[in-house]
Amino acid sequence: MKNLITTLKNIWKIEELRNRILVTLGFILIYRLGAQVPLPGIDARVLSAANEASGGPDGLLGLLNLFTGGAFAQASIFALGIMPYISASIVIQLMGIAVPYFQKLQREGESGRRKINNITRYLTILITGFQAPGFISNLKSQWLNKPIELADGTIGYVFVNNEATFFFSIMSIIVLVTGTMFVMWLGEKITDRGIGNGISIIIMIGIIAALPGSLFAEFATSLESQGGGLVIFLVEILALMLVILVSILLVQGTRRIPVNFAKRVVGNKQYGGVRQYIPLKVNASGVMPIIFAQAIMFVPITLVGFSESEALQGFAAAFTDFAGFWYNLVFFFMIVIFTYFYTAITVNPKQMADDMKKNGGFIPGVKPGRKTAEFLDDAMSKITLPGSLFLAFVAILPAFAMQFGVNQGFAQFYGGTSLLIMVGVVLDTLQQIESHLLMRHYDGLTSTGRIKGKSSGMMAQ
Repeated sequence: MKNLITTLKNIWKIEELRNRILVTLGFILIYRLGAQVPLPGIDARVLSAANEASGGPDGLLGLLNLFTGGAFAQASIFALGIMPYISASIVIQLMGIAVPYFQKLQREGESGRRKINNITRYLTILITGFQAPGFISNLKSQWLNKPIELADGTIGYVFVNNEATFFFSIMSIIVLVTGTMFVMWLGEKITDRGIGNGISIIIMIGIIAALPGSLFAEFATSLESQGGGLVIFLVEILALMLVILVSILLVQGTRRIPVNFAKRVVGNKQYGGVRQYIPLKVNASGVMPIIFAQAIMFVPITLVGFSESEALQGFAAAFTDFAGFWYNLVFFFMIVIFTYFYTAITVNPKQMADDMKKNGGFIPGVKPGRKTAEFLDDAMSKITLPGSLFLAFVAILPAFAMQFGVNQGFAQFYGGTSLLIMVGVVLDTLQQIESHLLMRHYDGLTSTGRIKGKSSGMMAQ
């Protein structure tokens, strides 16, 4: 505890680090305040009462609401949040594999990165332009002309004066697009002037915003239950801590591949001749397989919703039960498949082998070139299997939690996208703070002693 207090004091001593943390907190505050501002023409008090009565959005809409910190359900100016930007980034990333123009931009370094960022921004506007009308239409179909009884016994309407004119729709679309672009700008500013990855931090803050409410709701439910309710609640918290530790192992797990570099003498100095390592991550794909699998799972359910066939309706019922056997079985195997797919498109053993060969590096006992690429590909395949199974298991843990009586709102923090995003972002931010401390010869948040030297490593791209 004493070391932690000393480390926090050291963080405050470093002016640059202190300013970055304060800037990050300031931008987060702006984001959370904006998430509470409803669209013009929406009565926030009535909408809140309507969401309480209906239980709020579920399914894919519930996932979007979680990522936006409740802004989606509140019809906020930030209702679509950062998700259109995430969608645009995924599209651009996939196009970088299939489209030669984007492959060329990726090889151009900083100038190419700037062009890709600009294209991503324009694509974000386009995607938001399609999503915003859908959001407004869903809001109208759900609440227009539906009286809502408030806590004081009066009747109100979600839309002011129960009107949703064409002007309201156009104005709301413009506000939603502008709100998404502003959130994207906040994320970029956090990355440039704050600490951590801004986009990831905004998503994490949205997820964490739902945690206190879910925790208190679970605590209240436990107290109301008979037969050791408080003890059960403490067991649930301990189980959550264990799941978090397992998730940290999944995010941090790597296999280090040794790489030797040939000695080179330039003038009076000797270069190379040292051993470095390529850390191949057990979970190189992050949470993307879960996101892809969830998106695919919602497609047939949405299509079946337009059909009146009883057989198809029964199929939809089985796949809308997130705690059900068939949903989680299919979800499990889809995550495993997408983990292999996404790892294959993000990790390029051939490029890694070529880069090593150009820099005079080689893996002991393996010939440079094709043999090295085959060795790396084989090693990646071997660690991806347990990584994919582990990731799929963490993804379906909320279903197991619900089977043991945990409320759905709190159970979502036992695994899946929410937990992995929170763990990954927190670890990444802590590592950046650690680097600032170590550069100034302070003890880091996770180090056991003062820095004695710099460790060498070779990051896999």
